[in-house]
Amino acid sequence: MNYQDGNDGAYTAYRCQSCYEAGIPMRNLFRTICCLCLVVCALHPAPAQSYAIGADVSFLAKCEQDGVVFKENGQPRDVLAVLREHHYNWVRLRIFHDPSASADKLPNDLNYTIALAKRAKALGFNLLLDLHYSDSWADPGQQPTPAAWSKLKHKQLVEQVFAYTRDTIAAFAEAGVMPQMVQVGNEITHGMLWPDGKLPDNWDNFADLLNAGIHGVEAGRGSHPKPRIMIHIERSGDYDAAVWFFDNLIAHHVPFDVMGLSYYPFWHGNIAKLRGNLHDLALRYRHPIIVVEAAYNWTPGGEAAKEADFPESPEGQKAFLIAVDAAVRAIPNALGQGVFWWEPAAEGGLRGRSFFDNEGNVLPVMSTFDTPRTH
Repeated sequence: MNYQDGNDGAYTAYRCQSCYEAGIPMRNLFRTICCLCLVVCALHPAPAQSYAIGADVSFLAKCEQDGVVFKENGQPRDVLAVLREHHYNWVRLRIFHDPSASADKLPNDLNYTIALAKRAKALGFNLLLDLHYSDSWADPGQQPTPAAWSKLKHKQLVEQVFAYTRDTIAAFAEAGVMPQMVQVGNEITHGMLWPDGKLPDNWDNFADLLNAGIHGVEAGRGSHPKPRIMIHIERSGDYDAAVWFFDNLIAHHVPFDVMGLSYYPFWHGNIAKLRGNLHDLALRYRHPIIVVEAAYNWTPGGEAAKEADFPESPEGQKAFLIAVDAAVRAIPNALGQGVFWWEPAAEGGLRGRSFFDNEGNVLPVMSTFDTPRTH
């Protein structure tokens, strides 16, 4: 038997000595140990990884500042409290390097994000921190280097990624909101910090940058438990592209704990494509998988015609989330470990995919997890 824990090894030796002192013949020793192992395993099962029912609420505080009111049963409510009451257990928060340096002037700087994390932690949420390594949106079509780093050579850029990540994680730890999981980069199928880490031409540079971020998480956590590292791409319906990415990532010795995927059917195909890809990726890599971004319209937006399985309606939105969750739970070997909705509390053009209608009233999708679901 192969024990990975020193305490287990010591306990095994103690059992063997007990058998010897009890006069158990050697020919029966193996049978005795096996029986004892079964009893111990039954009494002390290995802790299961909690299934993440999550929401990216990065715009929530900005909506509140803008006067948006979210309601349940006609009464104004704190969206985080409502999510918690409906069995959500994780929040995801993105953070930009210096959003004030970008024309978008997005709100997600360090202070804003820590304040929102404190609210979530106070309600018992786990935290997934999404590091964009940019001053604005980073996604498959754009991975802009922060303005403050734009003139740096590769070695200096690697040093900055490490220091920035270390200091960011340390700030969250000091504030009492240490993340349980950290996403190093956002939808990085085509690399990050362009042009230095742009793929497919710069795999070595890209791996250096990712490793710098991962090492920065470790350096910043202090005495806190080590956060799990997520690597996030968007190819949830494209097995060949996902394999190209993760095969190269592993070949370049980038360590990670969780595979994160975005799924928007109008870009990534129907539920059948998602299910097939999740299944095959799990069998190939044996890594936990989380659909870390998903969203669908509750009101017609012209996207349902693009390979979607559901109408753009309140009922169709809920059916979509039920189907995505079922696809994740169907991943073999219990490697499907969660699903996150992207921005359930939003305003402007994103409101059509939120959990609230144009008057701020909660939609049926909010009740998706009211009835417990299992693998």
